[in-house]
Amino acid sequence: MRTVGYRWHLRELMARRGMFNTTDLAPLLAERGVQMSASQVHRLVTGTPERLNLQVFAALCDILDADPAELFEPVAGTSARRKTARQTGQETGPLASAPPGGVRRP
Repeated sequence: MRTVGYRWHLRELMARRGMFNTTDLAPLLAERGVQMSASQVHRLVTGTPERLNLQVFAALCDILDADPAELFEPVAGTSARRKTARQTGQETGPLASAPPGGVRRP
C-alpha cells in the first residue's frame, strides 16, 4: 500500500532568515493581509498543519523568499498491509472457551 505524507519546513526557513520567535511572523503576515492570532501562528510554526489556506501559504513563501517546494516537501512511501488470520495460518471460527475458573479477556 502506498502512503503519502509531507514535511513542513517553516521553522527551519524562519531560522535561516534569523526569525527565532513565532511572534516575529505575525506582523509580517499582517502586512500581507493575513490576520492570525498568536496561538494560530504558534501552531503553524511549531506543528505540521493538516490544512492550510493558500493565501497564508503564499504569504509565507513571500515572507521567507522561498519556493513552495522549500516550505512543503511531499513524501511518499509504502507500508505493509496487515495480515489476516487466514494469511498467518490461524483458523477463524468460534473462540476457545475459557479455562475452568478462568476469565476470557479480550
